[in-house]
Amino acid sequence: MSGEGHPTLDTDGTGLKVTIVSGLWHHAIADGLLAGARRVLDASGAEVTLVQVPGSFELPLVSKAALDAGADAVVALGVIVRGGTPHFEYVSAAATDGLTRVALDTGKPVGFGVLTLDNEQQGLDRAGLPKSKEDKGAEAAEAALATAIVLRKLRT
Repeated sequence: MSGEGHPTLDTDGTGLKVTIVSGLWHHAIADGLLAGARRVLDASGAEVTLVQVPGSFELPLVSKAALDAGADAVVALGVIVRGGTPHFEYVSAAATDGLTRVALDTGKPVGFGVLTLDNEQQGLDRAGLPKSKEDKGAEAAEAALATAIVLRKLRT
């Protein structure tokens, strides 16, 4: 299971502004990711804003806009399920590469909560739902918070 070896992270978000940018495709999985991210961020003390976008392809653009507008970090959540066409590869690459570019261009963290799946069951297993094995929305929020905290320490 990929959740093994999970680190203990500093997630005190006091004074941080974090925007969740969440895609709407595959709503049961997406809602689980969102609930996990919200739970972590609400417990952290960060100021949280939610922006929803049609799908994972739109995550990089809206994440950059949120960071440019003053967010200290973004948690990007999306669900991409493999189908019978190359669409999966294009959207997965665009979301991954785009979010990496956003983080590097802005110098601010992007928590990567985009699930790239062969089938919906894999997403249900990772969405933080009652019978899920993992909570990737929570993990993405923890990563964004911890990275924002590290950057804040480096810059002071």
